[in-house]
Amino acid sequence: MMAHSARIRLFSPHARRGARCERAVSLLQGRCELDDNGVLTARGPHALTFLQGQLSQDVTRLAAGRPRLAGYHTPQGRVIAVLRLLPAADEGVHCILPRELVAPLAAMLRKFILRAKVTLADDSEALRVVGIARDAQRTLALEPAGAAPAATDIPRAAWHALDIAAGLPQVYAATSGEFVAQMLNLDCVDGIAFDKGCYTGQEIIARAHYRGRVKRRMQRFVTRDAPGAVLAPGVAGVLADGRACQIVDAAPLADGRVEFLAVAPLAVPPRDAAEVTGSTTAQQPAAVLDAEALPLPYALPD
Repeated sequence: MMAHSARIRLFSPHARRGARCERAVSLLQGRCELDDNGVLTARGPHALTFLQGQLSQDVTRLAAGRPRLAGYHTPQGRVIAVLRLLPAADEGVHCILPRELVAPLAAMLRKFILRAKVTLADDSEALRVVGIARDAQRTLALEPAGAAPAATDIPRAAWHALDIAAGLPQVYAATSGEFVAQMLNLDCVDGIAFDKGCYTGQEIIARAHYRGRVKRRMQRFVTRDAPGAVLAPGVAGVLADGRACQIVDAAPLADGRVEFLAVAPLAVPPRDAAEVTGSTTAQQPAAVLDAEALPLPYALPD
């Protein structure tokens, strides 16, 4: 079986905003095993047509070595899973996503197969997901799980921290169905094809794109000190300026601080309304987060 590689661009034309991320990537060279990621593979003559009607990405444009981000959504436009798509043999598509969501996603998609000539298989045990950093670029690759693994040079935590610095959205079991696509900036990282046909959630996502400004979006922060509570996906918090937020992803730093991505209002509320405007949907008690904002390597729409 051939290994499938995928080049991931971490930088946008907004080079200054992504300078720190670019410097960090340039210092990393080697390989990282992403064992917490799994692979759901769609195969069959109708695989592309089927996924085209389910995902936010135009899967007809997939090309070897060029992954595309995509979202699978509820009819209300909320993100159930964020996928990295690669073409597979036999008219198939490999979908890379957190391993904990592979089985739930497969079960949801199977409800819509009907008479389509497509099969869905959990290939997480057959294929190994690895990250490769080289020449200031990061790459995803799928390798046969039975092959002898090469040396792992990059710790998983370092790769995770780079994902957060790059502002790459991810959804886990704790946050599946929590956020509308634009809240996770999927439109900023080429995760939505607005020129394709219908797919699940398309009406809500398109309406937000063409008719209204998204008031809450994923932003990047770092705590000023070691936080008193664990910052994990789905945890609700309140920033020092009074904005309510919900954690999308987080990575601890060597000095005890935590860098994290969180969905929060773009506008800071007035002081007398600083309780919790734009409250989160999480059930956990909101923690006060003493954190400062960090730039994303891409611009958010006005």
